[in-house]
Amino acid sequence: MPLPPRVSDLTSFDLLLSVAELGSIGRAAAAHRMSQPAASARLRHLEHELGVHLLKREARGARLTTAGELVAGWVQPVLDRAADLEAGIAALRVDRHTHLRIAASLTVAEYLLPRWLIALRAADPDTVTALSCGNSTEVAAQVLAGEAEIGFIEGPQVPAGVQSREVSRDELVVVAAPSHEWARRRRVRPTELATTPLVSREPGSGTRQAWEQAVREQLDTDLAAPVLEVSSTTAIKAAAMGGIGPAVLSVRAVAAELAAGTLVRLAVPGLDLTRRLRAIWPAGHDVRGPARDLLAIALRNPG
Repeated sequence: MPLPPRVSDLTSFDLLLSVAELGSIGRAAAAHRMSQPAASARLRHLEHELGVHLLKREARGARLTTAGELVAGWVQPVLDRAADLEAGIAALRVDRHTHLRIAASLTVAEYLLPRWLIALRAADPDTVTALSCGNSTEVAAQVLAGEAEIGFIEGPQVPAGVQSREVSRDELVVVAAPSHEWARRRRVRPTELATTPLVSREPGSGTRQAWEQAVREQLDTDLAAPVLEVSSTTAIKAAAMGGIGPAVLSVRAVAAELAAGTLVRLAVPGLDLTRRLRAIWPAGHDVRGPARDLLAIALRNPG
């Protein structure tokens, strides 16, 4: 969907945050490599677009008004996600003749890897990365074929032929549209969930593997066949919001929808849906160079 005009200029919001940090429009302009008049004009235009005063201009600098402080707090996570987007796109854009080839499952690639890549770039600006995404089975195949030095998977099992290290944990949650009958009671029995056709990822997906193994191990029951199989988290969310059926997804993936109320989280008493996210590399080999640096960053920043 098109961005609302008032929030489409992220550079001006970034400039506002720099004024808050540095204490003056002049210093913020220098940090953004623009003239002070140009920076002042941008900020005045932003105030005009938003219809509120963001800055209190003083003889020795500038500081944020109360409204400016609120806007700065709201926009900071947006700018963080924009930086994640830039890091992810840069990794996808480069060719295969690079310093570090990475394969990652979709959950890791979307919600964790961009921040790790930003940290890697800060530590070693000369490291160029190439990212390939797929489900956990596909990621393991790329690592075993030598097409990636390191991979990140979300499945419950460590594939044969690789070594692994847990880098984070993730919680799977059951969600449904607000109109679904389960949404009114906000909970579902584990056996009822297991026997209900869900909207699901394709076979080989780490999310699907983790969910299916948890049910088999903890409930010792067969699962109903999916009502719909799709190959992306976005498609699952759209199908669930459209009322096709409930779904099991990473809590990271549905945070915005839960906050907006377009999906409802359902409690499943007695069923543990915590899963491990792992880095993998070929068995018998050490993780070296930029891959080792990326692994260290992931371990320090599990998200």
